[in-house]
Amino acid sequence: MAAPSSLDVTRLLVAWSEGDEASLEKLVPLVEKELHRLAQQYMMQERREHTLQATALVNEAYLRLIDWKNVHWKNRAHFLGVSAHLMRRILVDHARRHRSLKRGGTAVKVSLHDGATPSHNRDLDLIALDEALQNLGRMDERKSQIVELRFFGGLSEEETAEVLKISTRTVRREWSLAQAWLYTELTGEKEK
Repeated sequence: MAAPSSLDVTRLLVAWSEGDEASLEKLVPLVEKELHRLAQQYMMQERREHTLQATALVNEAYLRLIDWKNVHWKNRAHFLGVSAHLMRRILVDHARRHRSLKRGGTAVKVSLHDGATPSHNRDLDLIALDEALQNLGRMDERKSQIVELRFFGGLSEEETAEVLKISTRTVRREWSLAQAWLYTELTGEKEK
């Protein structure tokens, strides 16, 4: 079976936005693999004994997505960006619950320095990263959105530019500035 085109996915997302429930049934199989890939990227960053699995993360995100009403989906990249945001929220909430249970227990770690794809290196606390992103968002919402789409969503520079309706060059520049700011914010030292 051929991979679905972005146009097919976009057409179904728009139809779903307009209230066509049948389009949702057609959409789910088309985006399921992408959502699972996204969830696996997130779960690779988590501690080995994490109680959530990629499939459970996809299911939780899916349940939250279908409850969203009046969302006007723009395209596949917009859908994946929102899905990435939901998965991040789910994992941060889970980490907070885990931390509160253990009162200072082991924090979930991630790395910002391996391009757009999350790495296996566990050198940053996910909760601290979330708080830093919220601070960045208060100062510069677009940079925060770029980090979310690139790092958490796994979107390319081109897809991120499409979602935010800015140039690829702007994405590249602001992604670099956001990474440097977050590094300083999280480590307290300047990048070398």
